[in-house]
Amino acid sequence: MLNELTPMMKQYYEIKQEYKDAILMFRMGDFYEMFMEDAEIASRELEIVLTAREAGKGRKVPMAGVPYHAVDSYIAKLIENGHKIAICEQVEDPKTSKGLVKREVVRVITPGTAIEQSILDEKKNNYLIAIYQEDREYGLAVVDNSTGEFYIHQFSNEKGEIELINEISIWQPVECLWNQDFNRNKLSKSIKNILNPLITVVDNQWIEYEESSKFVEEKIIAEELQIIKEKNYNLAYKAACILVTYLIKTQKSKPEHINNISLFKTNQYMTLDQSTCRNLELTRTIMTNKKQGSLLDILDQTVTAMGSRLLANWIERPLINLTLIQERLDSVEGLFTNTIERKKLQRSLKQIYDLERIISRIVLERANAKDFIALKNSLLCIPDIKETLSKLTPQLLKDINAKIDPLTDLVKLIEQSIVDDPPFNLKEGGIIKPGYSKELDKLREASHSGKRWLAELEAKEKNETGIKSLKVAYNKVFGYYIEVTKPNLHLVPARYERKQTLVNSERFITQELKEIENLILSAESRMNEIEYELFQEIRASISCQAARIQQTAKAIAVLDVLVSLAEVASINRYTKPIIDLSDEIIIKDGRHPVVEKTNITDGFIANDCYLNCSDNQILIITGPNMAGKSTFMRQVALIVLMAQIGSFVPASEAKIGIVDRIFTRVGASDDLSTGQSTFMIEMNEVASILTNATPKSLLILDEIGRGTSTFDGISIAWAVTEYIHNHPNLGCRTLFATHYHELTELANLLPRVKNYSISVLEKGE
Repeated sequence: MLNELTPMMKQYYEIKQEYKDAILMFRMGDFYEMFMEDAEIASRELEIVLTAREAGKGRKVPMAGVPYHAVDSYIAKLIENGHKIAICEQVEDPKTSKGLVKREVVRVITPGTAIEQSILDEKKNNYLIAIYQEDREYGLAVVDNSTGEFYIHQFSNEKGEIELINEISIWQPVECLWNQDFNRNKLSKSIKNILNPLITVVDNQWIEYEESSKFVEEKIIAEELQIIKEKNYNLAYKAACILVTYLIKTQKSKPEHINNISLFKTNQYMTLDQSTCRNLELTRTIMTNKKQGSLLDILDQTVTAMGSRLLANWIERPLINLTLIQERLDSVEGLFTNTIERKKLQRSLKQIYDLERIISRIVLERANAKDFIALKNSLLCIPDIKETLSKLTPQLLKDINAKIDPLTDLVKLIEQSIVDDPPFNLKEGGIIKPGYSKELDKLREASHSGKRWLAELEAKEKNETGIKSLKVAYNKVFGYYIEVTKPNLHLVPARYERKQTLVNSERFITQELKEIENLILSAESRMNEIEYELFQEIRASISCQAARIQQTAKAIAVLDVLVSLAEVASINRYTKPIIDLSDEIIIKDGRHPVVEKTNITDGFIANDCYLNCSDNQILIITGPNMAGKSTFMRQVALIVLMAQIGSFVPASEAKIGIVDRIFTRVGASDDLSTGQSTFMIEMNEVASILTNATPKSLLILDEIGRGTSTFDGISIAWAVTEYIHNHPNLGCRTLFATHYHELTELANLLPRVKNYSISVLEKGE
């Protein structure tokens, strides 16, 4: 078959064989062409015309194409729909190559490796994960290629499997890599059902790839490498190797923007399972699956993309370390009480671009000159930020100030070298400032002189020939020429050499014009080469400082989140909670942070809550439908969670004994895909809660036992309450809403159970 193809189609077919799982975008002049099945997919999903191309021996194949200058928007749409894109470029200059132009795939873009602004949501991380399984042990590696964040962890046994799924549901990866063993595991089906990511099943050769294993070893922090060896976390190490191999294979270079690989310490954070994140609507609502109406929506007053991403991360990973929580709360208080400084910081932070993603693009050689200007303009704001921070006393704000590097050397470099408004295209000049390169300045002078000579030549020729309409012009095909209209052709001198005949005019060249053309075009060609060389040198200089920029970016993100939390506290009348290691949760005049913002007309009716493990452990809450039982329970959970991320809370007073896990069991429906009824889902969730909760946990149970008959439902709810109360390893703080009024009898039988009811105001009937 190959022998029957045209040379170009043969070249395409050979390259396509290496990238069967990707849409191959094949550069041909000013277009990227796609053929055969790729063309049909592109035509359908991009709504572009499907045509045909001669493939040899009278055979035609489907073809679709997109212009190279607009390719980003088309790639974004294909990536959004879960495709991989292999970008195949002309790696030779068509002007100098003999025969067929050499082409190579320079990069494969996938949902999890994309770094382009046009593809990514600036307010969300873009995670790619790898899972490596052996027996019932699992290594997990997570990377955001657009920011350089890289984490690893290892899980074992049944409890570890639950933790693994919880972690993955929080990371929300857009793409997953895993080995054959995990692909056969039912957990892989759970991930597909929850997230529907792009999946690649890899073999063991990916782990043995020498370049990636060496890279992983170099990038793991020394003390963490020691922990990995002590705990025998070799599966986490293998998962990291899979990720790095994938990045090298798809990006055609080492991911040098990854400065360290960190061991993700799950024991530093409150455990939130997928069900709890969903039921509490932390970052997305149940109804729309969008940010609007979630807790994140209420708390997000950040002004940088980095801050917005970090805030979502904080909300899904509340702290359980008292010292760290207190540091955050003290910093929010410092910003809350110093309104002038807070507003100054907001104004400065608003000028800062997405430093994390800019430096990644620079290191990966995907940046344009506009990224350099965005970097410079961001860094110019830093002295003001540092000066404002120096006036604030909380320790965390002092630490942030110490980590923020003004990077004045890079500001100076970009200021001296790059024009203020550079073009997008890197190879057509117009990027480098006058005075930065003597050689470039000389060539520019020669080019300008040539253009001045052209103007003088045109005036001279008009004068000598008497042709007033004569003009000197340029196009890419013929270069510079003299154009004379037909009525004036009799005035053309013999020294003019005819070049082209048009309908209304003729074009000529002269020896003098050829000499000027050579000077101008050779100068412009060399100028463009020098500008691109200088751009590459500047890019390399900035890349060397990636670690400094990333440290500054992280510090700026933390500052932005703290300023946001202080601003929200000021706007919404939140108060600073007291956090301690007791078993008490005391909330005075608590409000639901989201519902109070949406229920403006009637006003939100605040409620108190008192929970502990000694005499108010389980609160049985009754009341009619729509009375607010669920709202009350969720608001308690959200107030606890807000306090542990370091936020002020919607209450007049709050004292929170640190909670290690929040579990919610709220309403369910059948899951036909896994063949589970409402009752089965409910029982599985309750069993998981009773197995994994600890004395430091907070349980939110809403209407347990609804999925079966009334008598059985009461029996189950009764037994669950007794178990939470009596089990020596449980005894945790619990809010239990029910319509089974029989459960109120438990308050007479179990000393730590208390009855509460939601009172309602009746109007007429």
